[in-house]
Amino acid sequence: MTPRKLTPELLDLLPPDDPGAVASRRDLVRINWVMRQHGAMARALSAFPPPAILADLGGGDGRFLLGVAKRLAIRWPGVRAVIADRQNIVADQTRAGFAKLGWTCENLTGDIFETLPRLAPDIVIANLFLHHFEDAALARLLGTVAAQARGFVACEPRRNGFALLASRLVGVLGCNAVTRHDAVVSVEAGFNNHELSALWPSGWKTAEHIAYPFTHLFAAHV
Repeated sequence: MTPRKLTPELLDLLPPDDPGAVASRRDLVRINWVMRQHGAMARALSAFPPPAILADLGGGDGRFLLGVAKRLAIRWPGVRAVIADRQNIVADQTRAGFAKLGWTCENLTGDIFETLPRLAPDIVIANLFLHHFEDAALARLLGTVAAQARGFVACEPRRNGFALLASRLVGVLGCNAVTRHDAVVSVEAGFNNHELSALWPSGWKTAEHIAYPFTHLFAAHV
């Protein structure tokens, strides 16, 4: 297993309305489905009591969290869902989807280290987000989450040979050049073994394991 390698992802460098970025966000919906991220996240979250506030770090257009909410809404009524991201790109249709489930949806826009402490969520999630950070910044981010929430779940790329091979084949799914580039570098920056547990503050119960062939799951609770 090679060490983590961080390379800038093209989607992070493009304006939100760039055609390549718009297409890549559509690709991510498909990739999340193939990776079975919604189910893995929902199952991990079902172990927690219903939260009043659920924050999604780097939640983008909110479609991933909406897919998770559809699996949890019956057991978790009336949740305030907060999409924490540098950009406000949640569509009205997505907001309407949350409302149909009885949830509210709002944006928390800005630097996550500045905005998250003002929110004080009960549970925080991250999907394909943590791998963007070097270990030092990631330890700071996880410490910020632990200071605010009582539970955390992350679904990240699994860093292994099989996932790397699969990342080089996402073009078969019709993914564009932005996604084809980002898929590979995401796996190279992904996680294995107990790398996230080692960065999480002490005193919490943590679990870290492979969820599906391409997904690395980390959960923590007090």
